[in-house]
This record gives sequence, structure tokens and C-alpha cells, in this order.
Amino acid sequence: MKVGVPSEIKPNEHRVGLTPTAVREYVTHGHEVLVQAGAGAGAGYSDEAYTRAGAKIAPDAAAVFAGGDLIVKVKEPQPEEWARLTDRHLLFTYLHLAPDPAQADGLIASGCAAIAYETVTDAAGGLPLLAPMSEVAGRIAVFSAGETLLKHNGGMGLLISGVPGVPPARVCVLGGGVVGMNAARMAAGLGAEVVVLERSIPRMRQLDDMFLGRILTRYSTLDAVEEEVLKADVVIGAVLTPGASAPKLVRREHLKRMKPGSVLVDVSIDQGGCFETSRPTTHAEPTYVIDGVVHYCVANMPGAAPRTSSEALVHATLPFGLALADRGLEALRDNPHLAKGLNVLKGQITHPAVAEALGKDFVDPFNVWARR
Repeated sequence: MKVGVPSEIKPNEHRVGLTPTAVREYVTHGHEVLVQAGAGAGAGYSDEAYTRAGAKIAPDAAAVFAGGDLIVKVKEPQPEEWARLTDRHLLFTYLHLAPDPAQADGLIASGCAAIAYETVTDAAGGLPLLAPMSEVAGRIAVFSAGETLLKHNGGMGLLISGVPGVPPARVCVLGGGVVGMNAARMAAGLGAEVVVLERSIPRMRQLDDMFLGRILTRYSTLDAVEEEVLKADVVIGAVLTPGASAPKLVRREHLKRMKPGSVLVDVSIDQGGCFETSRPTTHAEPTYVIDGVVHYCVANMPGAAPRTSSEALVHATLPFGLALADRGLEALRDNPHLAKGLNVLKGQITHPAVAEALGKDFVDPFNVWARR
């Protein structure tokens, strides 16, 4: 199969869908790989490195889409990319369709098969292709919160770690999954006071064992969320419902009661955000202020560390991408976990949570959702 790797065109996005190491694996499997000129530059990979790995360098995105059958990306396709997709294309990338009906309509109109990293599952019920970027995002969220707390960035002027004799910041993490655990790890490592709100009691036991009592855990109720948000200097939104829009846990009315100069970091922004006042921002202009509370809602946080993020992502996606290149859509018939990544096929939505969020009909071409 011909595999195409275009440059990412979302603002401040420097990751790349395949590294030269991954290209070599595809070529070894007998596939032709077309990489857009400069696609890896932001992550530190030269065109020469791709050529040495066996790729052909295409002059522009149009050539990649025209020559490739399997398109491997990082972020959701932008409008000019929807227009290049056809019914012969397999698209393998993050999609986050639930809060993005325009993108969903673009993919439906293209007729392509669109497989979303974030809804591929594993035997343990995890999300193996979302996990590596969740690890990066959870860690970056704490760095970003610490910077945003500083006075010149609009925060209250608090050092997240404190110093001897001066208490550290109180960090409230909403959600104890991969993002939340990594955020808690970084915040606790910096010396912050950390509380994680979570609804899974077994998960809270895991966190308690993992951190040896270094962090607090609370069962997430409306009362608990309100209490902790109002006490916090930093709130990190790390909630996820696979394929669906994130629930709104922090409401507009909470903001006026929060500490002036406190910081909200919404890692859930790709799925619509878990704060009522969230809207996507960029690395160039990452924050805005509402009612004295600084919002940090960058929609591609891992893009700030493109070298680390690209390598971590490719390590997770490689076996699935090779299966798609080797067998096309037949790979989904053999692997129900990969089949659950299928979000759009031949103009129809194929993931139930995405369909529900968008108010569209749902089909199950590989009969994987009937097995739930």
C-alpha cells in the first residue's frame, strides 16, 4: 500500500505522523511511503533522514494525498485536507469528532474511512493510542500551570512549589486517568499540594498505592468538585468519555468564587472541554481571563514537545498502522479493538458515542459494538 505522511498544518503543530524509524518499518513490510517535504522538520527529522529510511519525498500535500492510500497524520484534518480525501483513502489520525460537527461533515462527504487514534481500544479497556499523548499532556499541563501562575503571565504570582516557610500551590486534578495521574505525578514532584477527584474507587486505590499517600484522592461528586475548585490555585481538567464530548464540571458561576489569578488548565479541550467557559487556544496565545480566572486551553498541548511526542505516538500507533497498510480494512475484521477506532466509513458514522454527540445515525459495519 502507498502510505502518505503530510505536514501538519494546525497552528503551532510540529509533530509528524511517522518518524524515519517508523518509515523503515513500513518499507520493510513492502509499502511505499510518501513524506511531504519538511513534514518532520519541526520534530527534528530532516528529509534526508526520511530518504535514508526508504521514503520518497513529495513536494506538497496535494502530492501526498494524490499518491497515498493510507494517510497517517497526528491532528484532525483541516478543511483543506477534507477536500483532498476521497473514498479510496484510509485516514489514521486523531479526530476528536464529538465537538466538531464541521469536521465530521467533511469526512462524511469525502467518503473516506477515518480511524481515530483516540477510540482504538485494548483488551484491558484502555485507549492505547491516546495514552502516550495523555502522558505528555498531563505533564505539560503542570509546567504550563506553573508558568501561568506567575504574575507577568496573568496569574496570582504564586510559585507552584512554594519555598521553605511558604506553602505551595494547591492543585486540583479532575480525573484520575492517564492525564490525571501524570499531572498529579508532576505536581507532587514539584512539591505542590495535590488532590485528585475520581469516580472509580479501584482507580483511587491504585493512585493511593502509587503515590504512597503523597496526594489526596476524593470521590468526585458535585459537592466535592465545587469545594475543591474553590480552594484550588490550579485546576487541571483531565476527564474523558471515549468518543464523546467532555462533561462540564466547572461552571461559569464558580469563577467569581474562585481565587483571583487562579488557573484553569483544560486538557479535555480536544473533546470540547470540561469547563463551561473553555474555548480552544493556541501555543502562540494560550490564555485568556474570565472573572479573574486565567484559562489555559491549548488544543494540542503535546505539540509543544514534538520530538518526544512524535516518538511516543509512533511507538503506540506502529503495529496498528502496519496492520492497516498490510491488509486495509480487513485488518479491522481481525482486530475488534482497531475496529472500534473506525469513526467514519463511506459517508456514515460508525462509533456510537460520536454519533450520539453529533445527533447522527450510527452503523456498525464490523459488528464490534454489538459485543459490548
